[in-house]
Amino acid sequence: MPLPFAAPLKPMLAKLKDDLPAGSEWVYEPKWDGFRAIVWRDEKGIDIISRDGKPLQRYFPELVPMLESALPQVCVVDGEVILVTQDRLEFELLQQRIHPARSRIERLASETPASFVVFDALAEDERDLRNEPFAERRERLETWGLGQERGDVQLTPQTDDRDQAVRWLDELELMGLDGVIAKQTGRPYTPGRRDMVKVKRKRTVDCVIGGYRPSKAGHGVGSLLLGLFADDVLHYVGHTSSFKAAERRQLLALLKPLTGGDSFGRGRTPGEPSRWTGGRDSSWVPVHPTLVCEVMIDKLQGDRFRHAATFLRWRRDKSPSECTFDQLAPS
Repeated sequence: MPLPFAAPLKPMLAKLKDDLPAGSEWVYEPKWDGFRAIVWRDEKGIDIISRDGKPLQRYFPELVPMLESALPQVCVVDGEVILVTQDRLEFELLQQRIHPARSRIERLASETPASFVVFDALAEDERDLRNEPFAERRERLETWGLGQERGDVQLTPQTDDRDQAVRWLDELELMGLDGVIAKQTGRPYTPGRRDMVKVKRKRTVDCVIGGYRPSKAGHGVGSLLLGLFADDVLHYVGHTSSFKAAERRQLLALLKPLTGGDSFGRGRTPGEPSRWTGGRDSSWVPVHPTLVCEVMIDKLQGDRFRHAATFLRWRRDKSPSECTFDQLAPS
């Protein structure tokens, strides 16, 4: 039996908002921290296609038999490849699975197997479900029995209680989840459009400036390199680059007298070799770690910032020694 439409398909996306929308037409789901993927199943087998149209089954071979056992014979579902260890999502371990060596992939598939969370049904048998209301697509998913006897392929939790969803923003962070997604029950599936809402739990952190990267134009600071102390050792945790052109020149004038010193020399250092950075120039200029700034972050990867932080203000009232990893502990 053929599928009603062919791969690839751009996933429906979410727009970042500060607050969760309210109203009877909204339902809420956890925002999983993994690799977004659309799964296609027909008589030819299973294809797991990433958000940018690349096949993932080579890197996650253990998912194929799981999905074959859990899904209908002919279907298309939207979901997330995740990796859980000790009841916590591990995005860094998930990234390690994208590797060219088959032997390494097979070993990691055995040592740290991935699983899959389903959150939308786009087709079943010959029926295209994309134009059906989301509430009906969800009801169809619930008839499949996902997450009952097939623990490696889960149906994402859902609530229509906004207060519960707000609590999730704090409670689920302990599990490594990325926030909350809000969906309208009557909306069709719109590939490539940001017709859902996502809210992430954001926090502020006071960091030490341990260095900077020059701007590509050479007329100022491209990014400030941020550090936190552990046992009197400064470790690089991320960067902030949210500055206008005039601010970049002002920063360079501020930092020039502080140039030098080891700053990150004894701890984690910016620009360390990584297969993710490719051939990008990662050179940086160390500065004496005397300046403190407050930044806003949205996600941790281990004890580092996943994304660029947003600069908020200078903290002239705070000493560098007060900027420790204790700030990153879940509240």
